[in-house]
Amino acid sequence: MYQFLSPAKLNLFLYITGQRKDGYHLLQTWYQFLNYSDILILIPRKDNKIQLLTPLENISNKNNLIIRAALLLEKFCNKKKIINAPYGMDIKINKRLPTGSGLGGGSSNAATILVALNELWNCNLNNNQLIQLGIQLGADIPFFICGHTAFAEGIGEKLTFINAPEKWYLVAYPNINISTKTIFNDKELTRNTPIRKFNELLSIPYKNDCELIVRKRFYKVEQLIFWLLRYAPSRLTGTGSCVFSEFDSQEAAYKVLHQFPVSIHGFISQGVNISPLYQCKF
Repeated sequence: MYQFLSPAKLNLFLYITGQRKDGYHLLQTWYQFLNYSDILILIPRKDNKIQLLTPLENISNKNNLIIRAALLLEKFCNKKKIINAPYGMDIKINKRLPTGSGLGGGSSNAATILVALNELWNCNLNNNQLIQLGIQLGADIPFFICGHTAFAEGIGEKLTFINAPEKWYLVAYPNINISTKTIFNDKELTRNTPIRKFNELLSIPYKNDCELIVRKRFYKVEQLIFWLLRYAPSRLTGTGSCVFSEFDSQEAAYKVLHQFPVSIHGFISQGVNISPLYQCKF
């Protein structure tokens, strides 16, 4: 049995700068890893079956990114005739990152499976090969595979690594699942934010172009942001429902967390530059 961490991310800022003909949105964002993760448990099999033993609510195994990533790697390695071990696997997930929260849980799970099975199946693919597989499943999967906090452009696959101050973050979840597709298909979403240099983006207040749409469509998120703004600057991450605030210390973050009403769920985590997947594989 093997365990691998599948970490959360925050979008410290997110600007939508255009849209391609194939529907993918062009963006500029700062991906920040958190030291807070799902845990994937992998149990090798002696046959060729790949099974997810802990299905996620409202997501069929066939559509789960974990299974899709495993099958994609298996197909690629079989085609190239480079699998050097039985490629059966039982997979369990200890799920801590809520679905549709903007924390990148599904993409992180897919990236972790690609990295883990590449190792356990002795495929010996390099990161560029894994990225080419991952991008077929999601635009932010290359970030999770590369494993370093980054400034991202294009559809999210063009990465410039950042060594950022490792701040503390309070993340609040209003218990709703928001589909990325729903937000990116919204006719009122801003898609013409000017492209700017990273240093320029650092010099202006950080924003998320998806936030106004999410606040307008999901009143619980509007309420949550309004509540958190009484204590600290707060904003949406990604296209999901989670809202976060940044602090210089763990103690300052916990002071706000202790004020949370019962209806709001949250956690404290430190931002880290290196993905927990690569810090700790056990």
